Order: sequence, then C-alpha cells, then structure tokens
Amino acid sequence: MRFPSLLTWLAFPVYIWQGLGVRRRTTRMLPAQGPVMHEISGKAPDISLLVLGDSSAASVGIGNSEHGLAAQLAVLISQSTGRTVRWRAAGFNSATSGQIRDHVLPNLSAEPWTHIVLAIGTNDTKNFHSVPRFKKEFGGLLYGLRAKWPEARVVWSPVLEFTRAPAMPPLLGKILEIRATDMNRMGERLCLER
Repeated sequence: MRFPSLLTWLAFPVYIWQGLGVRRRTTRMLPAQGPVMHEISGKAPDISLLVLGDSSAASVGIGNSEHGLAAQLAVLISQSTGRTVRWRAAGFNSATSGQIRDHVLPNLSAEPWTHIVLAIGTNDTKNFHSVPRFKKEFGGLLYGLRAKWPEARVVWSPVLEFTRAPAMPPLLGKILEIRATDMNRMGERLCLER
C-alpha cells in the first residue's frame, strides 16, 4: 500500500462527514428511459457491443437512452466502420465490480458479443473498498467475461476523476482521487493480465 493511500484511511472521518453531506445535498438521478438494446444498420460483419457497469452504463441522469454511453459508442463505431452495430446497455445505479460479477454477469445470455466496454470502479472507490477487494471482485469479473466471451475485445473505462465532480467538496474529492489512482493502477494491471 502506498503512503498516500494510508493517509486516506486517516482521513476516513472526513470522508464520512463530507460524504454524508454530499449524499444529503445531491439529488438521486434515475436511469434513462428508452431501449437498452438496439441495432444500427450497416454492412457485415456485424459488431456486437455490450456496455456493462455502473450508472454511466445505465445512462443515469440522461433523459433518453439514445443519448447514453452504449448508444453513442454504437453510433461512433457504426460511423467509423460502416458496419452494423448491435448494442446492449447493462448498467445499474451504484453497482460495484462484485455486484456486477455476482448478480449481472450470470444473468446475461451468452450472445456473441464482439466488444465489451466496462464502466466500473467508481462505486468501488466511492464506497472505500480496498485495493485487494477490488482486485478480487474486478479480477473475478474479468475472468467471468473471458470465460463467457473468450473472443470478445474487452475495454475498461477507468474510475472518474473525483476532483472534477461538481458536487464533490475539494477535500473529499482529493481523498477519493488518491484511492482512484490506486484502483486505476490495479485495474490496468488486471486488464493486461486477464
């Protein structure tokens, strides 16, 4: 464990105090309305895109799912390749790596996804999960994805920059950013290994 990470544990009372304030002041947003699966016509061979993860995968705070992460990635891929893109968003508000691994992955049908985008890790960091816990849960998620879709290209979107989150007090943002740096380092390592 790095020294700055150790300091975040000493700052845990600040995390609790400021975190409760943020939760009290911040409106809880809903996932987007609209389809979570769709297809954009184009030429063969098709690209099948699964976007899996937390509230960003669920398009929380966006009015319509057509403006969400999965749909917008599908549009960009279709425009750049001219190919048919079939997409699915499987995102859940406040989800952690372990919850996606344990409750979502087993319930996804084994459709032939060619590309999988993981938007996960922010809630693991926000919930003050340790790096060893993240390694176990995120690493297990990667193993599960590889077992179910061995040919898919898996891409991970790292943890957000907490110091740039508008609702985040600066000190709380800094505490979480230190932890996010460690989570991102571990996540990158796991993606390369698994």
